[in-house]
Amino acid sequence: MDRPTRMAHWKRVLLAHGGGGQLTDDLVGGVVLPRLGNSALNELLDSGIATAGDEQLALTIDSYVVQPLEFPGGDIGKLAVCGTINDLAVCGAAPLGLAMSLILQEGLERSVLERLMDSAAATAKEAGVAVITGDTKVVGHGQGDGVYITTAGLGRLRSGLRLHPDQVRPGDAILINGPIADHGLAVMLAREMPQVTSVLKSDVAPLNKMIQGLLDRVAGIRFMRDATRGGLAGVAADLASRTGLHVVLDEAQILVRPGTRHAAEMLGLDPLDVANEGKVVIVVEKEKAPLALETLREYIHGVDSRLVGWIEDRPDGICELRTTIGGRRVLQKPYGEQLPRIC
Repeated sequence: MDRPTRMAHWKRVLLAHGGGGQLTDDLVGGVVLPRLGNSALNELLDSGIATAGDEQLALTIDSYVVQPLEFPGGDIGKLAVCGTINDLAVCGAAPLGLAMSLILQEGLERSVLERLMDSAAATAKEAGVAVITGDTKVVGHGQGDGVYITTAGLGRLRSGLRLHPDQVRPGDAILINGPIADHGLAVMLAREMPQVTSVLKSDVAPLNKMIQGLLDRVAGIRFMRDATRGGLAGVAADLASRTGLHVVLDEAQILVRPGTRHAAEMLGLDPLDVANEGKVVIVVEKEKAPLALETLREYIHGVDSRLVGWIEDRPDGICELRTTIGGRRVLQKPYGEQLPRIC
């Protein structure tokens, strides 16, 4: 699948190229895919799909450079495990094992590293997945910001299941499993305004058990994606672009905690654009939406699940927000990096 580039003239990588928005698309579509592209990679799903005999396997990888290393509600160790597990789960794969690579900066305190590894271990145990291989490198003082973590995950796909934008149909419902924007804003407050006292915490969590329970009980799930970089707006706008259909989000149904909204206002950000690390966007047949919501609400990470939008039979590839005051505005993927290094 071809991805057009909008900034073919750029000469150097910008911090904004890592933001998961339009500039990331430019980098991937203009530099990576022309050289490495193939039928699996060109899909640009959360995991690549490979066939092994009669089975289909999902493989995903992600790197984590968040600062600070520890933040309200989580840390880079927990984040690395959750992110990889969730990328497998939203493709319909049951995780089989994880690989973890550590790049450590000389001078990192042992106690910090121990806390991060304890957190990663506890999260993997919660998800029922083991780290089965890894690698460690050390770089000189001032060259690594403490810790960088890369995690890869391997999972087994359910037989006969295809979760893909090409399965989405007019009339389908769009669900999300709770309030948005907690992660990105919790990290930003901890980094930029450490003096501010806030109840805001990251939503980082492993979602594989909830997603597996949903797939066990509900037929008619069309597509899923975790709303990380680019936020809910990024996922919805990308869905509209890839399906060519009209995607509608209902602002009145999208939950934002008061503390999160206040933080967004202080930082001049739209919560729709802010990264989450414990939220999955689910497209499901309209008739199956009530059962899907009932199922999600049985899990701790899904108690606040809502129907927040729908797919309309208009082939314009536009994502529209219906506002709380009755207005309408077009949503697009964020252009660059509003919140650098939040994952």
